[in-house]
Amino acid sequence: MAGQKKQSPPVRAGAGASDVAAPRISLWERLATPAPATRTVLTPERIAEVAVGIADAEGIEAVTMRRLATELGVAPMAAYRYVSGKDDLLELMVDRAYGELVAPEPGAGWRETLRSLAVATRELVLRHPWLVQLPSARAAVAPTPNRVAVAERGLRALSEAGLSADETMAAVDAVSSYVQGRTAAEVATRCLMAAQGAPGDADALRTSMAPEMTWLIRTGRYPAFHHYISTAQHKDNPQWQFETGLDCILDGLATRLHI
Repeated sequence: MAGQKKQSPPVRAGAGASDVAAPRISLWERLATPAPATRTVLTPERIAEVAVGIADAEGIEAVTMRRLATELGVAPMAAYRYVSGKDDLLELMVDRAYGELVAPEPGAGWRETLRSLAVATRELVLRHPWLVQLPSARAAVAPTPNRVAVAERGLRALSEAGLSADETMAAVDAVSSYVQGRTAAEVATRCLMAAQGAPGDADALRTSMAPEMTWLIRTGRYPAFHHYISTAQHKDNPQWQFETGLDCILDGLATRLHI
Protein backbone atom coordinates (compact mmCIF):
# COMPACT_ATOMS: atom_id res chain seq x y z
CA MET A 1 0.00 0.00 0.00
CA ALA A 2 1.11 3.57 -0.61
CA GLY A 3 2.99 5.05 2.30
CA GLN A 4 3.63 1.67 3.87
CA LYS A 5 7.28 0.94 4.67
CA LYS A 6 8.84 -1.92 2.81
CA GLN A 7 9.87 -4.59 5.28
CA SER A 8 13.43 -5.93 5.21
CA PRO A 9 13.87 -9.66 4.79
CA PRO A 10 14.41 -11.53 8.05
CA VAL A 11 18.01 -11.79 9.16
CA ARG A 12 19.27 -15.34 9.22
CA ALA A 13 20.52 -16.35 12.64
CA GLY A 14 24.28 -16.19 12.80
CA ALA A 15 24.61 -14.16 9.59
CA GLY A 16 26.68 -11.01 9.40
CA ALA A 17 30.32 -10.16 9.90
CA SER A 18 30.96 -13.51 11.54
CA ASP A 19 30.29 -15.20 8.18
CA VAL A 20 33.47 -13.66 6.79
CA ALA A 21 36.60 -15.57 7.77
CA ALA A 22 38.87 -13.43 9.90
CA PRO A 23 42.32 -12.87 8.37
CA ARG A 24 45.07 -15.02 9.84
CA ILE A 25 47.21 -13.09 12.30
CA SER A 26 50.93 -13.76 12.18
CA LEU A 27 52.56 -15.49 15.13
CA TRP A 28 54.97 -12.58 15.37
CA GLU A 29 52.18 -9.98 15.47
CA ARG A 30 50.45 -11.90 18.24
CA LEU A 31 53.66 -12.16 20.25
CA ALA A 32 54.26 -8.42 19.86
CA THR A 33 50.96 -7.76 21.71
CA PRO A 34 50.73 -10.53 24.28
CA ALA A 35 47.72 -11.20 26.41
CA PRO A 36 47.89 -10.41 30.14
CA ALA A 37 50.22 -12.78 31.94
CA THR A 38 48.84 -15.71 33.88
CA ARG A 39 50.21 -17.00 37.13
CA THR A 40 52.38 -19.48 35.24
CA VAL A 41 55.67 -17.92 34.21
CA LEU A 42 55.88 -19.03 30.60
CA THR A 43 57.34 -17.06 27.71
CA PRO A 44 57.85 -17.66 23.98
CA GLU A 45 61.61 -17.60 24.60
CA ARG A 46 61.33 -20.34 27.24
CA ILE A 47 59.08 -22.44 24.99
CA ALA A 48 61.55 -22.16 22.11
CA GLU A 49 64.54 -22.92 24.36
CA VAL A 50 63.02 -26.14 25.67
CA ALA A 51 61.77 -27.26 22.26
CA VAL A 52 65.17 -26.69 20.66
CA GLY A 53 66.80 -28.66 23.46
CA ILE A 54 64.50 -31.62 22.80
CA ALA A 55 65.15 -31.48 19.04
CA ASP A 56 68.92 -31.23 19.48
CA ALA A 57 69.02 -34.21 21.82
CA GLU A 58 66.41 -36.51 20.30
CA GLY A 59 65.48 -35.23 16.84
CA ILE A 60 62.64 -33.12 15.55
CA GLU A 61 60.17 -36.03 15.75
CA ALA A 62 60.43 -35.94 19.56
CA VAL A 63 59.04 -32.40 19.71
CA THR A 64 55.32 -32.55 20.46
CA MET A 65 53.07 -30.17 22.35
CA ARG A 66 52.50 -32.80 25.05
CA ARG A 67 56.23 -33.49 25.46
CA LEU A 68 56.89 -29.77 25.55
CA ALA A 69 54.33 -29.25 28.30
CA THR A 70 55.90 -32.06 30.33
CA GLU A 71 59.38 -30.54 30.04
CA LEU A 72 58.04 -27.08 30.92
CA GLY A 73 56.11 -28.45 33.89
CA VAL A 74 52.82 -26.90 32.76
CA ALA A 75 49.39 -28.14 31.77
CA PRO A 76 49.22 -29.49 28.19
CA MET A 77 47.13 -26.51 27.03
CA ALA A 78 49.31 -23.81 28.63
CA ALA A 79 51.66 -23.39 25.66
CA TYR A 80 48.69 -22.74 23.36
CA ARG A 81 48.49 -19.28 24.88
CA TYR A 82 51.56 -18.45 22.79
CA VAL A 83 51.51 -20.96 19.92
CA SER A 84 48.43 -22.20 18.13
CA GLY A 85 49.97 -25.50 17.14
CA LYS A 86 53.01 -27.36 15.82
CA ASP A 87 53.70 -24.96 12.94
CA ASP A 88 53.90 -21.99 15.31
CA LEU A 89 56.19 -23.96 17.61
CA LEU A 90 58.51 -24.88 14.75
CA GLU A 91 58.69 -21.23 13.66
CA LEU A 92 59.67 -20.23 17.20
CA MET A 93 62.39 -22.88 17.18
CA VAL A 94 63.75 -21.78 13.80
CA ASP A 95 63.83 -18.17 14.93
CA ARG A 96 65.69 -19.02 18.12
CA ALA A 97 68.27 -21.02 16.19
CA TYR A 98 68.88 -18.26 13.64
CA GLY A 99 69.34 -15.84 16.50
CA GLU A 100 72.69 -17.57 17.15
CA LEU A 101 74.21 -16.26 13.91
CA VAL A 102 76.79 -13.56 14.46
CA ALA A 103 76.52 -10.67 12.01
CA PRO A 104 79.58 -9.80 9.91
CA GLU A 105 81.29 -6.54 10.76
CA PRO A 106 79.72 -3.46 9.12
CA GLY A 107 81.48 -2.44 5.93
CA ALA A 108 82.86 -5.94 5.31
CA GLY A 109 81.77 -5.81 1.65
CA TRP A 110 79.24 -7.90 -0.22
CA ARG A 111 81.47 -10.95 -0.78
CA GLU A 112 82.78 -11.25 2.76
CA THR A 113 79.28 -10.65 4.13
CA LEU A 114 77.69 -13.42 2.04
CA ARG A 115 80.60 -15.78 2.68
CA SER A 116 80.56 -15.18 6.43
CA LEU A 117 76.80 -15.70 6.63
CA ALA A 118 77.01 -18.90 4.55
CA VAL A 119 79.79 -20.43 6.66
CA ALA A 120 78.00 -19.47 9.88
CA THR A 121 74.74 -20.95 8.59
CA ARG A 122 76.45 -24.27 7.83
CA GLU A 123 77.83 -24.35 11.36
CA LEU A 124 74.37 -23.50 12.69
CA VAL A 125 72.73 -26.36 10.80
CA LEU A 126 75.35 -28.85 11.97
CA ARG A 127 74.57 -27.80 15.57
CA HIS A 128 70.84 -28.05 14.91
CA PRO A 129 70.43 -30.61 12.09
CA TRP A 130 66.64 -30.57 12.46
CA LEU A 131 66.71 -27.20 10.65
CA VAL A 132 66.94 -29.15 7.37
CA GLN A 133 64.55 -31.89 8.54
CA LEU A 134 61.48 -29.82 9.43
CA PRO A 135 58.24 -31.80 8.98
CA SER A 136 56.30 -28.69 8.00
CA ALA A 137 56.73 -27.03 4.60
CA ARG A 138 55.45 -23.81 6.10
CA ALA A 139 58.02 -23.77 8.90
CA ALA A 140 60.78 -24.58 6.41
CA VAL A 141 60.20 -21.35 4.47
CA ALA A 142 58.20 -19.05 6.75
CA PRO A 143 59.79 -15.68 7.52
CA THR A 144 60.78 -15.17 11.15
CA PRO A 145 62.46 -12.08 12.63
CA ASN A 146 65.93 -13.62 12.93
CA ARG A 147 65.72 -15.50 9.63
CA VAL A 148 64.72 -12.32 7.79
CA ALA A 149 67.50 -10.43 9.59
CA VAL A 150 70.04 -12.80 8.00
CA ALA A 151 68.62 -12.14 4.54
CA GLU A 152 68.55 -8.42 5.32
CA ARG A 153 72.31 -8.39 5.91
CA GLY A 154 73.00 -10.00 2.56
CA LEU A 155 70.53 -7.82 0.69
CA ARG A 156 71.92 -4.66 2.23
CA ALA A 157 75.53 -5.59 1.39
CA LEU A 158 74.63 -6.30 -2.24
CA SER A 159 72.46 -3.22 -2.64
CA GLU A 160 75.45 -1.15 -1.57
CA ALA A 161 77.32 -2.70 -4.52
CA GLY A 162 74.88 -0.99 -6.87
CA LEU A 163 72.72 -3.96 -7.92
CA SER A 164 69.04 -3.74 -8.75
CA ALA A 165 66.47 -5.21 -6.34
CA ASP A 166 65.96 -8.26 -8.61
CA GLU A 167 69.69 -8.92 -9.00
CA THR A 168 70.22 -8.50 -5.27
CA MET A 169 67.59 -11.07 -4.33
CA ALA A 170 68.72 -13.50 -7.05
CA ALA A 171 72.27 -13.38 -5.68
CA VAL A 172 71.18 -13.88 -2.07
CA ASP A 173 68.89 -16.74 -3.10
CA ALA A 174 71.70 -18.42 -5.06
CA VAL A 175 73.96 -18.51 -2.02
CA SER A 176 71.12 -19.48 0.32
CA SER A 177 70.03 -22.37 -1.94
CA TYR A 178 73.60 -23.67 -2.10
CA VAL A 179 73.92 -23.57 1.68
CA GLN A 180 70.56 -25.28 2.17
CA GLY A 181 71.26 -28.07 -0.30
CA ARG A 182 74.85 -28.71 0.72
CA THR A 183 74.16 -28.77 4.45
CA ALA A 184 71.09 -31.00 3.98
CA ALA A 185 73.29 -33.52 2.16
CA GLU A 186 75.92 -33.31 4.89
CA VAL A 187 73.32 -33.86 7.61
CA ALA A 188 71.89 -36.84 5.70
CA THR A 189 75.37 -38.38 5.44
CA ARG A 190 75.94 -37.91 9.16
CA CYS A 191 72.58 -39.52 9.93
CA LEU A 192 73.46 -42.51 7.75
CA MET A 193 76.82 -42.91 9.49
CA ALA A 194 75.13 -42.75 12.88
CA ALA A 195 72.51 -45.30 11.83
CA GLN A 196 75.33 -47.68 10.89
CA GLY A 197 76.90 -47.22 14.29
CA ALA A 198 79.95 -45.40 12.97
CA PRO A 199 79.27 -41.66 13.26
CA GLY A 200 81.97 -39.62 11.56
CA ASP A 201 83.62 -42.68 9.99
CA ALA A 202 83.72 -42.05 6.24
CA ASP A 203 85.58 -45.33 5.61
CA ALA A 204 82.74 -47.27 7.22
CA LEU A 205 80.24 -45.45 5.02
CA ARG A 206 82.23 -46.25 1.88
CA THR A 207 82.47 -49.89 2.95
CA SER A 208 78.70 -50.09 3.35
CA MET A 209 78.22 -48.76 -0.18
CA ALA A 210 81.08 -50.71 -1.73
CA PRO A 211 78.94 -53.31 -3.56
CA GLU A 212 76.96 -50.65 -5.42
CA MET A 213 79.95 -48.42 -6.16
CA THR A 214 82.18 -51.30 -7.25
CA TRP A 215 79.60 -52.56 -9.73
CA LEU A 216 78.95 -49.08 -11.14
CA ILE A 217 82.64 -48.31 -11.63
CA ARG A 218 83.31 -51.68 -13.26
CA THR A 219 80.74 -50.91 -15.96
CA GLY A 220 83.22 -48.39 -17.34
CA ARG A 221 80.47 -45.80 -17.82
CA TYR A 222 81.77 -43.34 -15.24
CA PRO A 223 85.48 -42.67 -15.88
CA ALA A 224 85.41 -39.11 -14.52
CA PHE A 225 83.80 -40.26 -11.28
CA HIS A 226 86.27 -43.13 -11.07
CA HIS A 227 89.11 -40.64 -11.43
CA TYR A 228 87.63 -38.55 -8.61
CA ILE A 229 87.29 -41.35 -6.07
CA SER A 230 90.76 -42.65 -6.99
CA THR A 231 92.70 -39.38 -6.77
CA ALA A 232 90.75 -36.73 -4.80
CA GLN A 233 92.48 -35.44 -1.67
CA HIS A 234 89.50 -33.86 0.10
CA LYS A 235 86.81 -36.56 -0.05
CA ASP A 236 86.62 -36.61 3.75
CA ASN A 237 86.82 -32.87 4.30
CA PRO A 238 83.24 -31.52 4.07
CA GLN A 239 84.29 -28.07 5.23
CA TRP A 240 86.79 -27.76 2.38
CA GLN A 241 84.17 -29.01 -0.07
CA PHE A 242 81.60 -26.55 1.24
CA GLU A 243 83.85 -23.51 1.20
CA THR A 244 85.33 -24.31 -2.21
CA GLY A 245 81.87 -24.67 -3.74
CA LEU A 246 80.81 -21.46 -2.02
CA ASP A 247 83.78 -19.58 -3.47
CA CYS A 248 82.87 -20.85 -6.94
CA ILE A 249 79.38 -19.38 -6.55
CA LEU A 250 80.72 -16.07 -5.27
CA ASP A 251 83.22 -15.92 -8.15
CA GLY A 252 80.36 -16.53 -10.56
CA LEU A 253 78.23 -13.80 -8.99
CA ALA A 254 81.11 -11.34 -9.21
CA THR A 255 81.60 -12.08 -12.91
CA ARG A 256 77.92 -12.22 -13.84
CA LEU A 257 76.90 -9.10 -11.95
CA HIS A 258 80.12 -7.10 -12.55
CA ILE A 259 80.73 -6.42 -8.88
